[in-house]
Amino acid sequence: MSSPTPDALLGPADVRELAAALGVRPTKQRGQNFVIDANTVRRIVRTAEVRPDDVVVEVGPGLGSLTLALLEAADRVTAVEIDDVLAGALPATVAARMPERADRFALVHSDAMHVTALPGPAPTALVANLPYNVAVPVLLHMLETFPSIERTLVMVQAEVADRLAAGPGSKVYGVPSVKANWYAEVRRAGAIGRNVFWPAPNVDSGLVSLVRRTEPLKTTASRREVFAVVDAAFAQRRKTLRAALAGWAGSAAAAEAALVAAGVSPQARGEALSVEEFARIAEHKE
Repeated sequence: MSSPTPDALLGPADVRELAAALGVRPTKQRGQNFVIDANTVRRIVRTAEVRPDDVVVEVGPGLGSLTLALLEAADRVTAVEIDDVLAGALPATVAARMPERADRFALVHSDAMHVTALPGPAPTALVANLPYNVAVPVLLHMLETFPSIERTLVMVQAEVADRLAAGPGSKVYGVPSVKANWYAEVRRAGAIGRNVFWPAPNVDSGLVSLVRRTEPLKTTASRREVFAVVDAAFAQRRKTLRAALAGWAGSAAAAEAALVAAGVSPQARGEALSVEEFARIAEHKE
């Protein structure tokens, strides 16, 4: 494999030139903040532990800053981009800056939430700078749709990173924490400053690592059944589980019976429970 030229990655001037040539102005509506620092994208690729045999899927590649760094390290990269102009331009950027790897790149012009299949070999890793406003649903959709994804590293708003990586009992533990934990071991993997983006966002960013569980949770309940309990438990956070799960179970008494059978106190609240405990409650619904 021939090595890319040292200046193949995009710097601040490259990003602004590309954007100007395309008439692109980053939009808040799509949560677009383009990374303009080559050291940052290389750090993301290192932290993601991308290997030479990896097939990486990237969501929201934008102008291609992270895409090019991923192509340096992975076997192949498939990028999913919703924006018409950005999707149209990215293959040309890859061909111009990394011609020796262009045949290892594929573009899917689509909303990631609607993607159910990808071209080429099954993806082994997901690495993405996710738009802040859709980060959690996109992440969960990709993990559910592509079980071949073993390792994930996403850059998200710092508070979203905290929520995803939170454990039971934490103030920020909630629906995203439990659902991410259904699929993977989740941890914070670093912080990213505002000055590596254009435009600079008014929030800090964080990296979250998700390593898929080698064995799924041992439960007879389906993912949908478990997630229904999670959604009900956190819809009314201040209530005890006996009260919060009354609608889900059919009555407060039925909720209490399921909780007791699962070995969970009816007086507990959702933020105290692990994903395994939510699964046990789902198993005992009458």
